[in-house]
Amino acid sequence: MSREGKVNRRLQRQRLRKIPWTVFMTLVYASFYIPVMVMILFSFNDAKRNYSWMGFTTHWYPKLFSFGNHDLWEALVYSLVIAVLATVISVVIGVLGGIGLKKYEFHGKKFINMMLFIPIVVPEIVMAVSMLIIFMVIGVKLGLATIVIGHCTFCIPYAVIVIKGRITGDNETLQEASMDLGATKLQTFIKVTIPSIMPGIMSAAFLSFTLSIDDVIISNMLAGASQSTLPVLILSVNRTGITPDINALTTVMVIVMLFGMAIMNVLQRIHKKREAASLAESDERIRAARLAAEEYN
Repeated sequence: MSREGKVNRRLQRQRLRKIPWTVFMTLVYASFYIPVMVMILFSFNDAKRNYSWMGFTTHWYPKLFSFGNHDLWEALVYSLVIAVLATVISVVIGVLGGIGLKKYEFHGKKFINMMLFIPIVVPEIVMAVSMLIIFMVIGVKLGLATIVIGHCTFCIPYAVIVIKGRITGDNETLQEASMDLGATKLQTFIKVTIPSIMPGIMSAAFLSFTLSIDDVIISNMLAGASQSTLPVLILSVNRTGITPDINALTTVMVIVMLFGMAIMNVLQRIHKKREAASLAESDERIRAARLAAEEYN
């Protein structure tokens, strides 16, 4: 057999090996996105309850933005406020905790690293019930503050772990170089440390925001009687049947999320192009300096 034939047979075997993996990944992505597509489809359902498809209509979207859905929008704003507060608190503590656990050695460090995984592996219902008992014993009124505290309890470990994983030896080298050049510790932290771990900070922020705005159990347990988050409201409405206006709201949220992801991708590409241009300009300056030094010598 010729060399070309052997190469073709090898490529054919590689393609055959990829078929099971391709089928598996197709099923995985289908399980993720088919429910979303069904939800979007049923936002155009001409029925008061989404039990079956009754026809196509778009009147649920004007109704969504009318004054009749005051409770729905109030729950959405309430969820966004809680998610933003929990994200900010979790990221701030995650930055300080990640740097402290990565750079410094102290008594009890191993124990703290192990305890970070407790809120992640413990069932959420256990955390919700235990926090509810604590708040009831100390006499704290349930509401916005208790929900934010509950969300921070499970968001902070994720933020610390993600940010700590981003910190490498190069960060310490840059910090030492910055302080050797005369920068203070605060200037080094703001201008060197934070930019070097910014991808980890952004990942922790997106993860914390997603976990917070998607939470049901802790929000349901720690919410007050007057207001509820959007997932809790949808859960309560589900007992009588999800209405298409809720599907319309979630469809709008999906579109906004996709639009935000597209903007982030564009900004990342622009940032990479600027970095590449800056590196090319630096290389050109270095070459020019070397040529000038060689001519001088």
